[in-house]
Amino acid sequence: MELDRRPARRRGSRLRRTALIAAVSAALLAGSTAVAPGAAGAGGGGVTVRVSPRVAALVARMTLDEKLSFVHGGTDPRALGQAGYIPGVPRLGIPELRLTDGPAGVRVNEHATAMPAPVALASSFDDGLAREFGRTVGRDGRALGQDVLLAPMTNIIRVPYAGRNFETFSEDPLLSSRMVADEVEGVQSQGLIATVKHYAENNQEDNRMGVNVHVDEQTLRQIELPAFEAAVEAGAGAVMCSYNSVNDSPGCGNEELLDSILKEQWGFQGWVMSDWGAAHATTDIVNGLDQEMPNGVYLGEELKTAITDGTIPVSELNDSVARILQQMAKFGLLDGAAARRPARDAKGGAKVAQKVAESGAVLLKNTGAALPLTGKDTSIGLIGPTARTPKVTGGGSSHVVPDSAASPLDTVTARAGRHTTVRYAAGGDTGDPIPASALSPALPVDADGTIPVTPDASFDYSGTLTVPTDGDYSFVFDLPAAYGLLKIDGNSVVTGFLGTSTATVHLTAGTHTFAAGALAIQGGPTKVRLDWVTPQAAQAARDQAVALARQVKTPVVFAYDDGTEGFDRENLSLPADQDGLISAVARANPNTIVVLNTGSSITMPWLSKVKAVLDMYYPGENGAEATARLLFGDVNPSGRLTQTFPASESATPVAGDPLRYPGVNDQENYSEGVYLGYRWYDKERATPLFPFGYGLSYTSFAYRDLTVRQSHGALTVSFTLRNTGTRTGAEVAQVYLGASPGTSAPQAVRSLGGYRKVLLRPGRSKTVRIRVDAQQLKYWNTASHSWALGTGKRDVWVGSSSRTLPLHGSVGVTR
Repeated sequence: MELDRRPARRRGSRLRRTALIAAVSAALLAGSTAVAPGAAGAGGGGVTVRVSPRVAALVARMTLDEKLSFVHGGTDPRALGQAGYIPGVPRLGIPELRLTDGPAGVRVNEHATAMPAPVALASSFDDGLAREFGRTVGRDGRALGQDVLLAPMTNIIRVPYAGRNFETFSEDPLLSSRMVADEVEGVQSQGLIATVKHYAENNQEDNRMGVNVHVDEQTLRQIELPAFEAAVEAGAGAVMCSYNSVNDSPGCGNEELLDSILKEQWGFQGWVMSDWGAAHATTDIVNGLDQEMPNGVYLGEELKTAITDGTIPVSELNDSVARILQQMAKFGLLDGAAARRPARDAKGGAKVAQKVAESGAVLLKNTGAALPLTGKDTSIGLIGPTARTPKVTGGGSSHVVPDSAASPLDTVTARAGRHTTVRYAAGGDTGDPIPASALSPALPVDADGTIPVTPDASFDYSGTLTVPTDGDYSFVFDLPAAYGLLKIDGNSVVTGFLGTSTATVHLTAGTHTFAAGALAIQGGPTKVRLDWVTPQAAQAARDQAVALARQVKTPVVFAYDDGTEGFDRENLSLPADQDGLISAVARANPNTIVVLNTGSSITMPWLSKVKAVLDMYYPGENGAEATARLLFGDVNPSGRLTQTFPASESATPVAGDPLRYPGVNDQENYSEGVYLGYRWYDKERATPLFPFGYGLSYTSFAYRDLTVRQSHGALTVSFTLRNTGTRTGAEVAQVYLGASPGTSAPQAVRSLGGYRKVLLRPGRSKTVRIRVDAQQLKYWNTASHSWALGTGKRDVWVGSSSRTLPLHGSVGVTR
């Protein structure tokens, strides 16, 4: 199904909803409890909104202007630096509502607990840890004066280049569903309203505001939507609709997604807010949008005019306001909870952040037991800028000001002890001010090398840059509370948003046009920094790193990338020629170990030359402590990849087809269908660099004695797991389910059906039982527009990744 090809059903859905809202509105005006049952659609029945007598009475007493103030954002008089604000109605005792970004912690103008990237959380394959993550962010948000968290993000990882892959969970709908449900429960257990985003198919940042995604009905239902439905079932108070269009209808005005599926079929009781600036028309409120953020371009004066002249019934507005107020009532905000806030627990938050970093880290390679480091490693050389200046978070909405963040250099030095020498080399120059002699005119920098930017005075520079020699020049734009752009010769070189962005460009000797700008975006003044690294400085730093590598027993290279909201990566290589640095260090010393502070999959041309690779992602404020404990074996790595790492950029589900990515003339086709991530690699028999679910340990595990049985629609998969190594460790046992012979619909060769993380001491065995829920046995039938059971003999595999499956059996699936 393409959503725009069902006009009859869409018109019917709209007419049903208009009638239902009219009934709700009448009940609201009467001040009684309103329960509005929805008519059954192709996907089942549902309800529009249920409101208490108290909420009904409040809506009935609100003026038109007061109601309008709830369906669009305003300006916070306290300027706390959060993302959005709703003023409330003091005369009716309705408090203000503050909305903060928060996929990896609370983003405000204060210190907060900087959590590891959500992709690291998902890599733990630990549902309970997702609840702890949510509880930590939830308490922090409440303590910092916030009421609504704009998280979690649960869009499926489809494009390896996507700038926000670190900010979501995985390429698999089951794993994403379990992670988002538990995180939502954790967040909301603290009284903070969770907002699941971005609904739907916001799977890239490139042209995110203009791209129109064509996706077939089965792919939409089986791949992207399950995690959103899981969040709704977990009670998420709000849903954020996306910038992109889906099947020719804007995400925030898409009646099929917002009204028919979300509100009618799933029975969503919360409210739908737009992504910032994602509303397209006043009629979006008729199609399911309840709140336009950050202001009221369409749901402000234009909506007031439409209601006044009768173009849009006031019942639509009443429904949206009631949804918001009902969630405020549910979370106690109408009963003084807004004024009763917990104290921050910075130490407790740091402890959970470290636990997530340790549990989600993935050991990708470990030749010759190079790790863990031991007392015999009498000299260690740490190399790379992020060994001294820790990479804590990604950019954009996930940028958090941490309470503190130690450097790996300090934590590794402390853990190594006095009998081991730890030395450092940057390996790559971190940047120096661009000299005035190279620019005409000079940059308007202060004495400390920074450029002041305020909301009323942006930084806007245009001039020329003269370079003395041909070579690769890197530019580093530090934007702690700003959006920035750098262009050279008319081409975008650096684009950044809340954080530090680095890019390298080859320049010929001579003069080039040079334009840069920055805009403060967090409500107050800030300072940005624009530095460069010349080819000479880069070579000198690399020479120092290679010299250090030759002098120590074990070089450890810390590598990074700059994932951020708003921008996709141009390629899968590490920026600033870190690939060349790692290769040079490994040539100098074959004992080289690599620690990755990256947000998504990368290519590794140096992989065969190094002994070990530990992927820490963006590890949060206690990432350095976690890294040291993992390197020295105080913690046994147990994270597993939630996305496939491709062997090359030419071997991915979107490679070679611009209509798949990034789109052509604003049009993008998800023509791979359900074959996304590991499903594509299995179908094409392509060998990845590292498969989904992969990860090593400092111990080893063996699987045996598989049994599978069906009962009450679900499967129970049982097997024996044994720790055959010498260390205590946790194994993520994974169950994969094969295709049904009873259907001709597209099906994966195998798909994740269940998983369980199991901790075992050396030599111990355990009988493990994993339930494969009945839903995992179903597929979306496009003829009946509903879920259907995939019957017949189904293969079942069990193992440690999508490609390492030592146990194989089958089961007959019947109705």
